[in-house]
Amino acid sequence: MLDFWKHYQKPLKLSLHTPETSLSSFITESGIHRPGLAMSGYTAVYSAHQIQMVGSTEWSYLESVGADARQYIFLKLSEFKSPMWVLTHNLKPHKELLEMCKAQNIALVTTELSTVDFAKATQLILEEYFAPYSNVHASLVDVYGVGMLYLGDSNVGKSECVLDLVERGHRLVADDVVRISRIGNSIIGRSNSLIKHHMEIRGVGIIDVRSMFGIHAVRKTKKIEVLVELEPWKQNVTYDRTGLASSIERIMGVNIPKVLIPVSPGKSLTVISEVIAMNTLMKMNGIDTANEFNNALLKAIENKATGKKQEDAFEEDPLSGEAYE
Repeated sequence: MLDFWKHYQKPLKLSLHTPETSLSSFITESGIHRPGLAMSGYTAVYSAHQIQMVGSTEWSYLESVGADARQYIFLKLSEFKSPMWVLTHNLKPHKELLEMCKAQNIALVTTELSTVDFAKATQLILEEYFAPYSNVHASLVDVYGVGMLYLGDSNVGKSECVLDLVERGHRLVADDVVRISRIGNSIIGRSNSLIKHHMEIRGVGIIDVRSMFGIHAVRKTKKIEVLVELEPWKQNVTYDRTGLASSIERIMGVNIPKVLIPVSPGKSLTVISEVIAMNTLMKMNGIDTANEFNNALLKAIENKATGKKQEDAFEEDPLSGEAYE
């Protein structure tokens, strides 16, 4: 609770009405609860362990019932302990609520924000804070707006590929260690708090990408939209050549497309990476080149089998003046 207060007191426009010791409680989950039903006496499904938010509706109800009823309401609610009570619209706390919070040593705060604005902002903060996360040995780059997570064994060339992409104008998120977390139905990647935007290039050492290439070369977080696994090229392995057998990997319950790239001397991984990013963007917009080509090919085979005309003999018109340009 104290960390929440330190970081978000100003952005959320909070004012504390209880002693600072009341900030010692713990927020244990991301939910925000409006205790209207609990105030009316129904506490069978009361989410007391969440932040309690009192908006204009709840405040008006408390105002209408009078001091004696409020005393009884908060006497019953004192059987539960919440991490914090918040009044939106800068509403003045009722004496009975303030006394309960002081007795339980829990924070009572007001905010200038509206109920909707406070709820949306706080929900985002708590969802990110409580999101499940993991650290993976990988590199994350924003290529044409597509979050590409590079996987592979050490020495396969991930960092060198990423450095080349940065030099071509793309943006580094993290190298070597990527912290991934699930927020909603998305997997979000960010850099390690210690490593940040540093990279290790074998033979050169540690470099600071932000200082070397500028602020435009880095970003703090990025949604992961495609996995790119690099592996040394193997003679006896058959690799996908059409893109029809698209691979999917499930990470934290989210399906993410995966591309396997065999690495061999002379292969331009950066150009291939840019093509993967552009192909991903096309798929996001409903254009699947591999399937379209496959359908055209199947149609051509069907036409040939049934004796239908395959192509227009005069498709290229020499009279247009453009045929040989």
